[in-house]
Amino acid sequence: MPGYFDHNATTPLHPVAREAWLKASERHWHNPSGLYREAAETKHRLEEARERLGKLLECEPQRIVFTSGATEANNAVLRMLAAKLPGDSTVLTCCMEHPSVQVPLRAAFGKRVREVPPRPDTSLDWEAFTTALQTQRPALATFMAANNECGTLLPWLQIGIACRDAGVRFHCDATQWIGKMPGIQLGQCCDYITGSAHKFGGPKGVGFLVLSSEDEALGLLTGGPQEEGRRAGTENYPSIEAMVTVLEHLMSRLESMSAQVELREAFEKQINLSIPGTKIVGQGTQRLWNTSMLILPRHDHRKWLARLSQQGFAVSTGSACSAGHDGASQVLQAIGATQEEMKRVLRISGGWETTEEEWSGLTAAMVRVRDSLDG
Repeated sequence: MPGYFDHNATTPLHPVAREAWLKASERHWHNPSGLYREAAETKHRLEEARERLGKLLECEPQRIVFTSGATEANNAVLRMLAAKLPGDSTVLTCCMEHPSVQVPLRAAFGKRVREVPPRPDTSLDWEAFTTALQTQRPALATFMAANNECGTLLPWLQIGIACRDAGVRFHCDATQWIGKMPGIQLGQCCDYITGSAHKFGGPKGVGFLVLSSEDEALGLLTGGPQEEGRRAGTENYPSIEAMVTVLEHLMSRLESMSAQVELREAFEKQINLSIPGTKIVGQGTQRLWNTSMLILPRHDHRKWLARLSQQGFAVSTGSACSAGHDGASQVLQAIGATQEEMKRVLRISGGWETTEEEWSGLTAAMVRVRDSLDG
């Protein structure tokens, strides 16, 4: 394929992760809960992986629970907190959160959820947030670190500090941040963190949840004593090892992030020149280096997607978790986009390995599609 530009949906398995998974699967496939020597070795390596992930996230490794991904982790922590917090507790959140947060949040807290609106440029309205923090007196705040649709970065560090000063628990869905951006103080400023390996080159079906303390009980999956009794089920050590290994690898190459930003910005500049009338959602705000959300001047986005796919370019019409639902974009709804604009949006999301040639190839392909649709 000339260009894969849907990394925010899922990423190809990184060679580093593949090698780590194969090695662990061949040598340490045993059940970590077993009492024999090989099982004990697997358990030891599992705990080593937990310690390494704790170092990357800057949190105590005992706070980490391995899960099947961020969706399970988000559901687990929100249901736990709904049962744990007083029945009249309110929750602050943003209306641009991922469905894996929005849906269980509404199910668990109902009308007690208070949404902080974004600014028209998709950035967080900080004044509205601080006012709500003071007047609503919430027991919990849940804000993503980076938006999966438009790439906008939320000030999670400042949110965490403000919540701590106010005595409010802070949950951060860092699924799109981790593996793309530096996680300095992430584990120190967030009470709860969720992430998923397949968003940064790891295997599907594995992720993690960071709890506020090591003695919190989840209770979502019960039956066995695994994960200190917080999540029953045999731990998937090979996938956990692959997840941590590839994250270590990616964190070592963050110095090249500025070059990736330049590739994305060059692409957006060329699109604005080549397809006049295109709007770039969140342009001018701090965004992930890999993400562009485009509102094209004309033609249904499904036609764009199909014809780009025919030319070997994979893009999306928005969040994969909302695909196929008319007007489902959380971001466009939040900033007041029209229904017509929602039908003309494409999300472009590259990866660490996406080359300049692939970005420029996508530009050329979009021009060809425009010409064919206009004709």
